[in-house]
Amino acid sequence: MRTTLDLPEELLKEAMRVTNIRTKTQVIVIALEELIRKSKIAELKEFRGKVDLDVDLEKIRGRKCRF
Repeated sequence: MRTTLDLPEELLKEAMRVTNIRTKTQVIVIALEELIRKSKIAELKEFRGKVDLDVDLEKIRGRKCRF
C-alpha cells in the first residue's frame, strides 16, 4: 500500500542507524510491528494475578519439594 508521510528526517535516519536497517520502508514496518507487540504485552500485563491456572509448577518441572 502506498502512503505519503511527512516524517522528521533526523528521526528516520536515527532509527535506521540504530537498527542497521537500510530502507525507510523496512524501518517503518519494524517500528509498527514493535508498537503493536508492546501494546499486546501491556494488555496481557493487565491480567497479572487475575487468572488462576491451577497449575502445580513443581510437578511440571519434575522437582520435588525440599521441605
